[in-house]
Amino acid sequence: MERSWDEELPDCRYEQKQPSLIKPNSPAPNHILYLSNIDDQKFLRFSIKYIYLFQNSVAIDLLKSSLSKVLVDYYPLAGRLKPLHLAHEERDEDDEKLQVECNGEGAVFAEAYMDITAQHFLQLSHKPNKSWRKLLFRVDARTFVETPPLVVQVTKLQCGGMIMCTAINHCLCDGIGTSQFLHAWSQLITKAVDNHLPTPFHSRHLFKPQSPSSHLPPLLHPAFTKNHSNTGFSLNRYLQSQLLVPTSLTYTTSHTLRLKTQCEPSIKCTTFEVLASHTWRSWVKSLDLAPSLEVKLLFSMNIRNKVKPEIPKGYYGNGFVLACAKSTVQELVDSNLYYVVKLVQEAKSTLTNDCVNGIVELLEDKIVTTDLSASLIISQWSKLGLEDLNFGQGKPLHMGPLTSDIYCLFLPVVGDPNAIRVLVSLPKSVVSKFEYYMNDFLDTNSVEANGDHEKGNLLL
Repeated sequence: MERSWDEELPDCRYEQKQPSLIKPNSPAPNHILYLSNIDDQKFLRFSIKYIYLFQNSVAIDLLKSSLSKVLVDYYPLAGRLKPLHLAHEERDEDDEKLQVECNGEGAVFAEAYMDITAQHFLQLSHKPNKSWRKLLFRVDARTFVETPPLVVQVTKLQCGGMIMCTAINHCLCDGIGTSQFLHAWSQLITKAVDNHLPTPFHSRHLFKPQSPSSHLPPLLHPAFTKNHSNTGFSLNRYLQSQLLVPTSLTYTTSHTLRLKTQCEPSIKCTTFEVLASHTWRSWVKSLDLAPSLEVKLLFSMNIRNKVKPEIPKGYYGNGFVLACAKSTVQELVDSNLYYVVKLVQEAKSTLTNDCVNGIVELLEDKIVTTDLSASLIISQWSKLGLEDLNFGQGKPLHMGPLTSDIYCLFLPVVGDPNAIRVLVSLPKSVVSKFEYYMNDFLDTNSVEANGDHEKGNLLL
């Protein structure tokens, strides 16, 4: 039976006395953890919400006891955010510097049951819908700051499978850091010895502002500067004011190789560079924007090996900054893909050690914010090993985000480590146009389905 992606999930039935707090099982350091200016951006004041579907469930007591053990090493995730109040400053809560009170208060852990099978959910899994929020316990917190850094819900299924949802505070971890933590947790259960994980490195002082150097003046970094010629128009607000519908498209190695042939003259580029360029261009073309509007592509760049000195192994804080490519709509739409790939590569090349230092200094001013007014943001989840998580009952049938929004995610594809799934939400009226532009480089002989559970949504 074919399922509709927007099918409403049944309600969760929670066990009594839910949720519980999972504390480190031995004494952990009790102190205040400084958050870097990169950690503390307003742009990152949310939780990264992952959803995992497993064919077989893992004993709840085993998950809890292993979580309690891993929180000894990752003790800040058992703490609580708190604002750094400076006596000489009066700031709104949103402008306050955040830090972590490492007090061992504990991670939130909820247990539930849902009357659905793993295979049924797998048929729905390509496109999140709002009812999926039932799969993550809603903490009673007035603000983001009051929300515990780690929330977990394990939902047992009718067939004996389970869904695990995690919400991990982005101010404490980036994608690499969350993957490192989740694998450390799972390896306490499987006792895997062939994939040794580094000891977590907690200190964020590596990204403390330094004295000014010869870096690019920070105010010129395009990720933080608005183009006043856009006459106050906010594409971001315009999109968020409409009913957004998720679209999901999968690209195999053969698809991305064919996409690279669209670059004339030919250019040496990575899979990410060409697919990000193509996605940005297709997104802009589908929205029918004013030709003179300046649009941006913002994408996360890992800087662990770019800064001096290099960041130690095991650093699980935010070790990335946003690279920024920009163009007018007309130039982007009229150009060859080669032009767009060059913009992306140039955006990456500007993120030198000096430029990163400049961004860190710039972010000392809490009023500075990322320019989201006419930007597509792409976050790369497909090379982090998130889909390989194994708590002792096998790897997941599905891994992805709990929700979909106007941020674009490049997701892993379970069973194909070289494939990438592009997920983004758009106004319902433009979804078909976006899918057409995303797939018009494929000829009719290369049409492939995105999976048996998504018949009809072909790569045309």
